[in-house]
Amino acid sequence: MILTWQPQNTASGVCNTIKAYTPVEAHYQQCFHAYFEKLFGYAWSIVNDEAEAKDIVQTAFLKLWEKRSDINVHGATRAYLYTTVYHLSLNTVRNRKARDQHQAGIAARYVSPPVQTAEDKELRERIHQAIDTLPPRCREVFCKSRLEGKKYAAIAEELTISIKTVEVQMGKALRLLREQLADLVILYIVSLFTGAI
Repeated sequence: MILTWQPQNTASGVCNTIKAYTPVEAHYQQCFHAYFEKLFGYAWSIVNDEAEAKDIVQTAFLKLWEKRSDINVHGATRAYLYTTVYHLSLNTVRNRKARDQHQAGIAARYVSPPVQTAEDKELRERIHQAIDTLPPRCREVFCKSRLEGKKYAAIAEELTISIKTVEVQMGKALRLLREQLADLVILYIVSLFTGAI
């Protein structure tokens, strides 16, 4: 803000200096006192952080001051300030989300993968061996469905067979796997009831 200093003579003849504001500066100061608390409350309702809300409002007043020659300060001040606070608040929230996602991504990279026990490895090996013993077409349909996550219609189209054939092959695969891995299923059920898992 630009202040002008004007000398003022007193009865003793000593010059005192007093501040004299231009009309724009005076209006700016009035707006600051009239709107700061309301704008702070508005910004806080969006960002939920006191320090960020204060920064946003101060930035809005700074932008208003920088654009004082472009804006009709007396007519559009309130609307300009509220619009600026709104956009700055949304940017703050968006930047915070992006920062949080970035930090979560970095943290995820440094989290060690779960340790596989010998039992887990053995279990996976048995399941893969059981899948390998399926008939070729049955194995192909099962792998596309369960391992690749494809829908029956997509599998049927890819293998040029009917959806009904895909359903039959899946049913056959599940039945054969259940038979081969029956002891694992029983072990799993027993461990659920004994609390081993």
